[in-house]
Amino acid sequence: MKRILIVEDDSLLNKTLAYNLTSDGYKVTSVFNVKSAVYQLSSNEYDLILLDINLPDGSGYDLCKSNKLKHPDTVIIFLTANDQENDQIRGYEAGAVDYITKPFSIGALQRKISAMFAMLEHHKPAKNIYDDSKLFLDFSQQTASLNGKPLALSPMEYRMLNLFHKNPKQVLTRGQLLEKLWDVDENYVDEHTLTTAISRIRGKIEADGGTYIKTVYGMGYQWMGGEKK
Repeated sequence: MKRILIVEDDSLLNKTLAYNLTSDGYKVTSVFNVKSAVYQLSSNEYDLILLDINLPDGSGYDLCKSNKLKHPDTVIIFLTANDQENDQIRGYEAGAVDYITKPFSIGALQRKISAMFAMLEHHKPAKNIYDDSKLFLDFSQQTASLNGKPLALSPMEYRMLNLFHKNPKQVLTRGQLLEKLWDVDENYVDEHTLTTAISRIRGKIEADGGTYIKTVYGMGYQWMGGEKK
């Protein structure tokens, strides 16, 4: 569920926005000043902040800048009565993605927020993860654990496991593995290194008794996904 923080001192507008966005399925938090916003932002992360500029105890511009330093992925949209071009430019320079002048259509804002979240979701890089509740491998972040305990794997071991993970139950020949593991810097992996690496990987990920990599004699290796021995 997407989380939205509304920072708006106009009580009626704040409550109207909160009601409509909650109806759209978002988890909404409403505050009316900078102090309350800073408190919320110190203990929670939000996907979107709807932010007034002229607040009773400070400037929305300053709040936007400070939050961008701590949470650069949070989307900020200014809602303001300031309609001068230099105010808009200042808003974008502070880190906002949009600048909406009052009065505005609540319905149009709802549709804009929905479209924005859809676009962000579409462009979000897909996570490359293997997780069977025992073995966890995050190939993008290069982190791993077995039964909740961290595993230390080398970059080559992550590359090899990623090949197996992307080709479940398929027999990968030694030739295929050697070809794929010759990296962009031309660091060649020979047969001895391959055998040693697979043995080392098995010792790490099969410590609880499951079989992840099966030797298919005369052919190569096969990813079994933790089958019991």
